[in-house]
Amino acid sequence: MGLLNKLFLTVTVGSVAAVAAFSWWAGRPLTEGGAPIPFTVLAGSSVGAASQQIAEAGVPLNPLLFSVLARVTQKAARIKAGSYELNPGSSPRRLLGQLVRGEFAQESLTIIEGWTFRQMRQAVAANEGLRHETAALSDTELMQKLGSDFSKPEGLFFPDTYLFAKGSPDLQIYRQAHSMLLSHLDTAWKARDPSLPYATPYQALTMASIVEKETGKKSERAMIAGVFVNRLKNGMLLQTDPTVIYGMGARYEGKIRKRDLETDTPYNTYTRSGLPPTPIALPGLQSLAAAMQPAKTDALYFVSRGDGTSKFSPNLNEHNKAVNQYQR
Repeated sequence: MGLLNKLFLTVTVGSVAAVAAFSWWAGRPLTEGGAPIPFTVLAGSSVGAASQQIAEAGVPLNPLLFSVLARVTQKAARIKAGSYELNPGSSPRRLLGQLVRGEFAQESLTIIEGWTFRQMRQAVAANEGLRHETAALSDTELMQKLGSDFSKPEGLFFPDTYLFAKGSPDLQIYRQAHSMLLSHLDTAWKARDPSLPYATPYQALTMASIVEKETGKKSERAMIAGVFVNRLKNGMLLQTDPTVIYGMGARYEGKIRKRDLETDTPYNTYTRSGLPPTPIALPGLQSLAAAMQPAKTDALYFVSRGDGTSKFSPNLNEHNKAVNQYQR
């Protein structure tokens, strides 16, 4: 065999071996176990810079080889900036696909039914996965930022669990929750009982928030709504403690007293007729449904039995008997 043939064979064998080794590396898990490793690719980064950022975050990755992998597969220009996590068992090839598809690290935030908007803001502010851009905004400024037709935020955000990419702006959560609430409210309003004494969907939302706070037993929400609708139709005071508590604000210390019921505020439904000026909490779907489709009942009163259920009565005499039985 001539010298050139030997040289060609050597180079060919070496190239095949190099390609095989590179392919083996690209498909080999970077980590076998342990916790996911978080890392961030900064906006505007070249594939070389991105590879370096990933390695510096603690991912056991060879930046040079990863850059070569991205270039030979023609994916170098398609890498998306953002926050990610390397999961155990991921290979360089899988990692590259993750970057190209923009499979960002997922975070979540749960908004609880019955929370006030103040509690929602506290939960958003405490979430470390969000980029906080609204902390200095007042409630009114926040609503303006959302382009909302409403200036008062209470009740106008839907309680649910929201998923988002780590590092997303907190305004994204507010916008999504507000949009979902308006959508659910519109759907419920279109299906409402036409005999209801609400002039606007907002009044119905206010009723839903009262129902949300009055009972934790979902099966009774339609009956609770039926009682309050009957009171509105009969011109009676709603006389519901949760509205009084909401109007007390920071003065409420866990117990409501007789003087609190007698102290007038815009939310005191013992001293003022009709619905309060705004919702008092974030209602969920079942409370919205109850407010739009309340139970057909002659009940005007209810009292807690002490076991999570309520006793409903059509007149004051029977109600007083129920109070003596269950409360005194």
